[in-house]
Amino acid sequence: MEQVDCVVIGAGVVGLAIARALALAGREVLVLESASAIGTGTSSRNSEVIHAGIYYPQGSLKARLCVEGRRMLYAYCRDRGVACRQSGKLIVATSPGEAAQLPGLLARAQANEVEGMRLLSAEEVRNLEPQLACSRALLSQTTGIIDSHAYMLALQGDAEAAGAMFAFFSEVSAGRAAPDGVELNVTGAGDAVSLCCRTVVNAAGLGATALASRLQGMPPERVPRTYLAKGSYFMLAGRLPFTHLVYPLPAPGGLGVHLTMDLGGQGRFGPDVEWVDHIDYRVDPQRSEGFYEAVRRYWPALADGALVPGYSGIRPKISPPGAPAADFVVQGTATHGVPGLVNLFGIESPGLTASLALAAYVCDMVQEQRA
Repeated sequence: MEQVDCVVIGAGVVGLAIARALALAGREVLVLESASAIGTGTSSRNSEVIHAGIYYPQGSLKARLCVEGRRMLYAYCRDRGVACRQSGKLIVATSPGEAAQLPGLLARAQANEVEGMRLLSAEEVRNLEPQLACSRALLSQTTGIIDSHAYMLALQGDAEAAGAMFAFFSEVSAGRAAPDGVELNVTGAGDAVSLCCRTVVNAAGLGATALASRLQGMPPERVPRTYLAKGSYFMLAGRLPFTHLVYPLPAPGGLGVHLTMDLGGQGRFGPDVEWVDHIDYRVDPQRSEGFYEAVRRYWPALADGALVPGYSGIRPKISPPGAPAADFVVQGTATHGVPGLVNLFGIESPGLTASLALAAYVCDMVQEQRA
């Protein structure tokens, strides 16, 4: 049985950030990824938005780590030359009833110590974005967009420069708690190996709960159920007439069908919310009907035929349909009793924004468990 100091399972953006943090802290790190490359799941199927931290309950991990992570992420992009832009975001109210909700969102943002928030009148919004139709809006000046793939490559480069190793096509088929850590059975490319790990970080994203359920000694009652929330995106055919991101009021299961763009100016709308039982990334062209209806509430001039199917992503939610969104769950030994194991459950939005802060949080937990 091979002896390994620290194994991170999952090479999505959060797993990469954690591997980097642990390697920079002097740990021997091995990253196991079942796919052929980094960031092939949720991390590459999102809006690429750097979130400000507006929506999350005060004191929650999402609120704290999103705000801290956003500040860290902008600084990291500057230092490492990763492309990003602080474009700003408008949360638009298209009726008096919706407008009445904006002060509450502003108060929550201020409670979360989000900078650069301001309520705008309809006239102020038209001065910024003449084609937007709304009765009032909330401006978030610190929201932005990022080249998520370039960011993940930078994290991987930092981790490898600090000594971390990556093993792709490596699936953790089983595991068990051991007196001084976790034993893992790993298969890949026709081979199988057993690892005795002092520390294991389960950052497997969509597969995190299934992986935890395969670990003997992990209390089943500590493993939440994962609910799959599929979100489809449609691309705008033609020139985008906006410079800010545009969001409606939050909707059940997500933030509503919003307008974002990539760093090249390509406009895209989404995601919507479709609760599914299995992973299927195909985009149904018929879902565009709901997109036209949602988008025209704030952009009436959207032309027929302007939306084309883009891509989709699936969020690993740990709260069922209709329930309030759950917080990030980061479990250490004190919670589940397995020496050296850290589980991350429900790491969806704002996981990309929070990734550096989340990595620091996990690294501190790992170091405390080791001590």
